Formats: sequence, structure tokens, C-alpha cells
Amino acid sequence: MKAVPQSAPTLVETVAAVITERIDGRQLMPGARLPSVRAFAEAMGVSKSTVVEAYDRLGAEGAIVARRGSGFYVAGKLRPLCLKAVGPQLDRAVDPLWITRQSMQAGSDLVMPGSGWLPPAWMPDEAVRRGLRQLARGAEANLVAHDQPLGFPPLRAQIARRLAEKGVEAGADQVVLVDSATQALDLLCRFLLEPGDTVLVDDPCYFNYHALLRAQRARILGVPLTPNGPDLAAFATLLAEHRPRFYVINSALQNPTGSTLSPAVAHRILKLAEAHDTLIIEDDIFGDFESEPSPRLAGFDGLERVIQIGSFSKTLSAAIRCGFIALRDDWVEPLVDLKLAMSLGNSHLSASLMHCLLTDGTYRRHLADVREKLGRAMAPALRQLEGCGLKAWLEPSGGFFLWMRLPDGLDSANVARCALARGLVLAPGGAFSPSSLSNRFLRFNVAQCADPRMVPLLKAALAECAAVRPLPATRGHVPGASSDV
Repeated sequence: MKAVPQSAPTLVETVAAVITERIDGRQLMPGARLPSVRAFAEAMGVSKSTVVEAYDRLGAEGAIVARRGSGFYVAGKLRPLCLKAVGPQLDRAVDPLWITRQSMQAGSDLVMPGSGWLPPAWMPDEAVRRGLRQLARGAEANLVAHDQPLGFPPLRAQIARRLAEKGVEAGADQVVLVDSATQALDLLCRFLLEPGDTVLVDDPCYFNYHALLRAQRARILGVPLTPNGPDLAAFATLLAEHRPRFYVINSALQNPTGSTLSPAVAHRILKLAEAHDTLIIEDDIFGDFESEPSPRLAGFDGLERVIQIGSFSKTLSAAIRCGFIALRDDWVEPLVDLKLAMSLGNSHLSASLMHCLLTDGTYRRHLADVREKLGRAMAPALRQLEGCGLKAWLEPSGGFFLWMRLPDGLDSANVARCALARGLVLAPGGAFSPSSLSNRFLRFNVAQCADPRMVPLLKAALAECAAVRPLPATRGHVPGASSDV
């Protein structure tokens, strides 16, 4: 049977959809007055009768109400937050949550070079089981009660010691435990932001930053990224023009590009942030994959203007929900109050298990093994992808991400759709960036590239997209990066 093509929306439907999107995106809150019929008709370039009919339809649906002699207003009930409506209207294949959905729902038959975590076979499953058994046998194990407000003290002390190894001086009482780095960022957004505040992120950056910040009603601006960190000229301009509340950054092995801050860039970032009274949230979730620690903004700054967050989800286990926030002394108590109000604390069981794995040597041995495996996987994965016609933006010093440019004329969202139909889950660049130039990129996880099915499936997807819908060739580049990317 042939599919019946959908007709284009009418002018009335188009006008009604604009109002609906603004309500769903919370640009128009309950009780807000809508533009007059005349003003909205002029703004939309339609007749007044079209706007009248659109308002009537929305009134019949209960979305808006008319007040005689006053105009039209948004109805009193607040609709549930819809992240899709809050952000830019993207193709679902480049929606910031698309990659997470596909990776989490994927069965064992799918090939997942676009996923953001290590293969389960690489993780210390038996060591985790052993740690759980040890906790269960312990006479003093607390398996049923809440944790302390800041979190399990022995683990906080261990994290403080590990931070010191990277040049970040923080006492155990400056470390607040949470259940993940994502929860840490969410908590800090609630602590620091008011709706409408501006936040800077790298362009490109971890896609979930976009979704989380939109949920907090923040205004998001991207700082073009270079292989050594943010474009400093663009960073300075954005700071001066928009006075952002804070800047979120991966200093080491950035997601998705694998780039790492140089010392000179790190120093300049701090100087500019101080000059414009901007805070920095340093997400160090990939830092443990480095063989030798690179510069940390929190180390240079002494936790005065920089807040560092991290977790063990990428390095050890996504099931052990355990993260942390390291911050200045005078902010600890009010942040903990907010944490308790939101969640009544963090998982004591996860914290105790993590402490056990840190102190019995499991974590150290596991990281050494993973770094070795990643080192062996990086070059073969790069050769495979280059053999498919892709080009690396840079060759990272460690970690597991490669940021690969597609051949001219191809769009990452189209390639991702074609690949998924074949059982291949990719990470299209548009999910990581509002910049259209990132649509020419895919993020690959080298730890997930060893499956022999990947190359044939990727080549087939690339060939299909090149044959069906080629795009104009460009010489564009990621803003702030060298022109040969």
C-alpha cells in the first residue's frame, strides 16, 4: 500500500502551533497576555481573521482563555515541561537525548560505536561482586539508613586525596557526594541559576549539558572549540557581551572531541573569568583516563571561582551511582541544604562500595588495564574510520573518543538514520552542538569499534546517504579550529 502524503498545515494551524510551542516551551506562562489580534497578524504576516480562528481553536482546547474587553491569556494550568519544546526544533536523529535512548535500549545484536561508555566486558564485574559481598558481611555495614549530609566520610577523604594528586587542593569537608555527575550539575544549576541566566558551554560539548540547562530555563551560548581548548577571543567576547553566570567545561579528554586544555589556555580562561565575574564548572569525569594529569582549572584556581564535579560512572560502573562536587568552603552548607531538600541525600551503599573498590586496589588496577586497552584500540579504530573516508579532527592523547569529519556532502543526522536501520548506533555531531558545522561530524568510541560488522555497516550507510541526498561540498570548519578539519 502506498503511504498517503500529509498535507501542509494551514495558516490557522501554523499560527496556533506558534502559540502552542511558546506555551510548551514556557516562553508564555499561565496568565500571560497574548499579543493582540492585530499585532500578531502583522507579526505573522497573516490576516486578522486567521489569528481570530487560531485563538478560537486554542480556546476550545483549553490552552488559552478570552477575557472580555481585555484580550487573550494563557490558561491557568502549567503544562508539564517538554524538553523538545524548550530547545531548538531538531531532527529527532540529532536530538540531544536520541543517542542516549538508542544506546540504552540497544540489544546485543546492535553495533554501538556511538555509545558513550566502555563495553561491559571491560568492566571489573567480579571485583564489584566481591566488594558487595564484603560489604554485606561487614558487622558495621549500613545497608538500610540514610547517609550523612555531605556523604560517606571515608570516601570523601579518598576523593580529596585523589584530587590532590591532580593538583586540586580540597579538604574532605569541601567534597559533597551525589549520585552522578549529571546530578551534580543539576544541583549546581539549581544552586546558582535563575531562569533566563546565560551559561556558556563548549561548541561542541556533551549533549546532555544542553538538555539539562534547557530544563533549568537557562540561555545557552556556545564557545567555539580548538584542539587546545576554547577559542579565547570568542570566549572573551561572549563574557563581555552576555555576562554569563558560569561556564561548563571538560578540561581533560573533552567529550566529544577528546581535546585537552593546554596550560596557557587554562591560565587565560581563569583570568578572563575573573575579569568578568564568571564562575566555572569543571566536569572531570574523563580525567582518570589520563596517564599523566593535565592542567586542572580547579588546581590553578584553588576552588575560589571553579567548582569541580566528577563521578565513577564512565571509569568503573554506571550501576554504582556515585559522584562528587568539590567547591569552596562557604558554599558547602547551603549546597548540602539544597541537596537534602531535593533527594534526602545520596546512596550510602554506592558510596561504601566505591570506597571499598578504591582502597582494595581494584580501581587502580582496573584503570591501568583500561588505559592499556584504549591505547591499543585507538590507532586501529582511527585507521578503520579513515578507510571509510572520515577524517579525525585531532588524535587525542587518551580516553576513548574520536571526533571524525564526514566526507563532503554528507550530513551526520542522515547517516545516523541510515546506520540505525542497519543495526549501527552512531553519535551524530548535531546532538553535541547548535552549530550547523558540527552536522558534518560523528563521535566514535574506540572501545566499541572492534566489532567486525562496524566497517561494512558504516560504509553501506555512507554510500546510501551519498547516493540519495548529497549536500553541497563545503570547506567549513569548527569555529575556532584550524581550517583543515
